[in-house]
Amino acid sequence: MTGRLADVSARIENIRQLGTVVNAMRGIAGARAQAARTQLEAVETYAATIAAAIGTLLAATAIPAPSRAQKPAQLLFCAEQGFAGAFSEHVLDHAAPEAALFLLGTRGGMLAAERGLASVWSHPLPAASAGVPRLARQVATELYARIAAEGVDRIDAVYQSWRPGKGLEAAQRRLLPLDPADFPATALRNPPLLNLPPGALLASLTVDYVHAALCQAALHSFVAENEARMATMAAAHRHIDQQLQGLELTRRIVRQDEITAEIIELAAGQAASGMPPAA
Repeated sequence: MTGRLADVSARIENIRQLGTVVNAMRGIAGARAQAARTQLEAVETYAATIAAAIGTLLAATAIPAPSRAQKPAQLLFCAEQGFAGAFSEHVLDHAAPEAALFLLGTRGGMLAAERGLASVWSHPLPAASAGVPRLARQVATELYARIAAEGVDRIDAVYQSWRPGKGLEAAQRRLLPLDPADFPATALRNPPLLNLPPGALLASLTVDYVHAALCQAALHSFVAENEARMATMAAAHRHIDQQLQGLELTRRIVRQDEITAEIIELAAGQAASGMPPAA
């Protein structure tokens, strides 16, 4: 019986240590999500400013509506690490069979391989949101190289975002070519003076817009992945609490059984020796 009590006590200690790890992972995920939200607000303001500039330029410079894509590509923002629920699965569900796939996220790459989804390019996500701008530059460089070498004529980004009260929501956003419908033309009473030809200025703004859009998608994904991990860790914490409650009850029962067994053993010894029970 004593051995069983020791086993139960050891299990309680092990589960408490696991709970400490779970709480630490939850705290790290929360801090990362909060930092990424702060950066996302700045990036969205920057992207909106560029979009407004493009809209103003389109008021004087017409660009054709995009034609049907012949060589589409998708940029899939999956999870970099585990313990994020079905985060990557929801992104991979949007993979188009006719599109060349660019995979971001180590965990997502593993799941894509399990599904038999082949990617033309893959890259890990940064451990901290501060690395997102550098990642966006790397992704953009690869995308432009594919456009030049292989004639890719449409690029969409698929990523997860986190909505309070709703959880994960998958979003798909066109990156290239620009769709005039996404940039309502804004005619100004005093149009800005241009020091560049409209075409060259539009090309430069497009590069900036794509970089901002990549940062937005990556930061949304970063926040969502860490929020999903927090939810997973919260569920694990509840499960650990339930296990601890059950084991604590078991330990009390085992201890009571040991005390009862000792009392019975003492009483039996007294009876066998013929000694009267103590008053």
